Amino acid sequence: MSGGGLPGAHAGPGRILRTARLMLLPPGQENLADLIRLKADVRVFDLMLHGVRTPDRTREELEDDIDFWAVRGYGTWCVFLRDAGDFLGICGLMERPDGRGVALRYALWPECRGHGYAREAARAALDFGHRAGLPRIIAVARDSNIASVEVLTDIGMTPAGEFQNQGNRMLVFESRGPAIR
Repeated sequence: MSGGGLPGAHAGPGRILRTARLMLLPPGQENLADLIRLKADVRVFDLMLHGVRTPDRTREELEDDIDFWAVRGYGTWCVFLRDAGDFLGICGLMERPDGRGVALRYALWPECRGHGYAREAARAALDFGHRAGLPRIIAVARDSNIASVEVLTDIGMTPAGEFQNQGNRMLVFESRGPAIR
C-alpha cells in the first residue's frame, strides 16, 4: 500500500465517494505511479481481465479512464483509506469489451484482504452507478475466486449466468437499480 496524490480537476463534485473508512477518487496523472505498481503485481491483476499490465499499458488505461469519466460520468476510482490516505487499489464501473454491459470491478492490494474494503468500495460504486441512472450493472468473477463471489453476493448482486474464458468458468452477477419513471 502506498500514498497517492490529491485529486485534480477531474475529480469534480459528485464524483468523489466517501464511505465510513474509504475515499474513492477518479484517477488522474498524480495516481500513475500507484497504478503502475498495482497493475504490475501478479497477486492483484493476475485474475483481472487481460491480466497483469505493463507500465505503458497502465498509462494508456489511465488516459482511457480519464476520458471515460468525461464521456460517461462514471468510471474507475482510486481507493484510499480516509484517515491515513493510503492507496488501496481501484474500484469502478466500466463497459465490458465483450458486450455484456457495464461491469463493477475492483482490485485491491492483497494486504487489504479480510478488512471489508473491497465490499465497502464495491457497494459505494454500485450505489453510485444506479444513482447515475444505470439500470443494470454486472460483475464477473472466476468461480474459483471465492472472496470476490462472496463480496458480490454480500452487496446484493445476484447470479445471472456464466461463461467459459480461457478454460475458466466465469460467473456473471447483476444488480438492477430502481426503475426510472
